Amino acid sequence: MVAVFNKDLLSWYLITLKLKETVDAGLQNAPTPTTSRSIEFPELPLLHKEQHQPSDSLKVTIEENAPILEEDPKSPESEWVISIKEKLEQAKQDNDAGSWAKLSIYRVPLSLRKDDDKAYIPQIVSLGPYHHGKRRLRNMDRHKWRAVYHILKRTNQEIKLYFDAVRELEEKARACYEGNITMSSNEFVEMMVLDTCFVLELFCGVAGGFKHLGYARNDPIFAMRGSMHSIQRDMIMIENQIPLFILDRLYGIQSEMPDEKGIVARLALRFFDPLMPTDEPLTQSDLNKFKSSMGRSASFDPLGDLGGLHCLDVFRRSLLQTGPKPTPRTWIKRWSHSNRVADKRRQQLIHCVSELKDAGVKFKKRKTDRFWDVKFQNGILKMPRLLIHDGTKSLFLNLIAFEQCHLDCTNDITSYVIFLDNLIDSPEDVSYLHYCGIIEHWLGNDAEVADLFNRLCQEVVFDINDSYLSQLSDQINRYYDHRWNAWRATLSHKYFNNPWAIISFIAAVILILFTFAQTFYGVYGYYRPPQ
Repeated sequence: MVAVFNKDLLSWYLITLKLKETVDAGLQNAPTPTTSRSIEFPELPLLHKEQHQPSDSLKVTIEENAPILEEDPKSPESEWVISIKEKLEQAKQDNDAGSWAKLSIYRVPLSLRKDDDKAYIPQIVSLGPYHHGKRRLRNMDRHKWRAVYHILKRTNQEIKLYFDAVRELEEKARACYEGNITMSSNEFVEMMVLDTCFVLELFCGVAGGFKHLGYARNDPIFAMRGSMHSIQRDMIMIENQIPLFILDRLYGIQSEMPDEKGIVARLALRFFDPLMPTDEPLTQSDLNKFKSSMGRSASFDPLGDLGGLHCLDVFRRSLLQTGPKPTPRTWIKRWSHSNRVADKRRQQLIHCVSELKDAGVKFKKRKTDRFWDVKFQNGILKMPRLLIHDGTKSLFLNLIAFEQCHLDCTNDITSYVIFLDNLIDSPEDVSYLHYCGIIEHWLGNDAEVADLFNRLCQEVVFDINDSYLSQLSDQINRYYDHRWNAWRATLSHKYFNNPWAIISFIAAVILILFTFAQTFYGVYGYYRPPQ
């Protein structure tokens, strides 16, 4: 209802209502006009400040069903209905199969990044749209422009050539990123050219020398300095990737070899080599033995099938080199809700190192450059050496995130990390693996290594039956459950753990034998005295 506080105001309001009713009645009786006209109502007089004050003698109340002077909506549909239709239209576009087909560069899910968000966010340089324009990363833009300048100066090319090449691939490149990229076409193309030229300069500089590319020896970025390791760590992150076909196209323009494939992938492997979790190069003799045991060539081409998506994918492929990798047993590869969990604490592949050692399992370093290739035979667990440095945590987290997000991707890295997580429960486990030559780390102490592996897979969705290590884990568990192995290990640990214990045991056995012989001959002589 409406309250009116002045007689003059009430009079004008009633006159207006009467006039509106008269006009409406005339319009209903009149024929439908071909053109519409607006009707202007007399304006209400301006009120002085004192007219706004309420007065009991002037207060008049109008019922709720009194006509209200509101204009009818111009559109027959409300804004709410329009917004619903817009959302459905967006859902239709998002559901288009073509929009997901090329998706390969993902945003890390919140469930994975909540414990260590810093491992997924670049600290020095941004590549691609996800972290583009952030304040702490803008300082690198001037160095990116220097990279573009050096390329154009060396090749005597126009920058328009690079912009046109990226513009042709813009739609394909946008499809590689998750979600809607709000950047305009010009902004997106400029970012891609800038970031790609920067990456290519780093790749070529590490492979052939920055001085050869025209950079000063003391260059703050394009030189083998301390910041290079941090740049490498940023450039391997899943949210900080550039599609490989963009890198290939611009490198082809720069080198004037547009049809050559795989060069950028090999340059990337050379650039990211310091991040490799193994530094156990095989000698020629070991390599020949390895080839003969495989029965075929052990050479590896990370882009043999030309299917690389980006640098992180190429790096992962180089880790999982082709070889005799075990596969899960078919009889356990059935889906089970109890086995597919989102918390690694609810799953147990094998027992920890201390428990396995007590059960008689021995650990031995295996000579191979493939860190995931684990073998178990005759109670001996053979594992390649794993090198752990300050970038290992971020590397493994991004590899695991990629395996969790990308559909056409196995969970081999995740399986290996969870296997190590089960092996390592305490600093003592790390110390023993280090003693066996299996783990080499550059961290502060063994406790940091144990904490690293215990935190890597806390929120990872993982099916233990779909792991390539499931069969090996089952063999270890069956060996662990055999009581004779545990008894034999206990005897070895307690009585044969050092040379003096062995000598004492042998002396005790000899003494027992002599005592037994003396007793035997004494009894024998008593019952059968010599004639």
